[in-house]
Amino acid sequence: MKARIPQSMQQPSNMNQVIRQAQKMQEDMAAFQEEFSAKEFNASVGGGAVEITMNGAREVLSVKIKPEVIDPEDPEMLEDLIASAVNEVLKNIETENNDGMGKITGGMNMAGLF
Repeated sequence: MKARIPQSMQQPSNMNQVIRQAQKMQEDMAAFQEEFSAKEFNASVGGGAVEITMNGAREVLSVKIKPEVIDPEDPEMLEDLIASAVNEVLKNIETENNDGMGKITGGMNMAGLF
């Protein structure tokens, strides 16, 4: 009696195609990350009282504070505005990063693979 080799094992070109697709996806992801890291994102809170600009690498590029919100009697308000602006810009970065990576991966969760 002869053992049957599964059809998928008889098609080495399919495996080569899968490997090529994975390599292309990895290259596309690396290119996206490089471009994304240089992109600038900003968020403004308090009616424009505080504006934070960060890049895709999550580095703070600038902080703009309107003078009228600098109250020595109420530093907590300014602290809250800065924290809120930082959180907002980080949320924007994360959303756009996830959207861009999702387009490359076709929605597959690739966390930790590349």
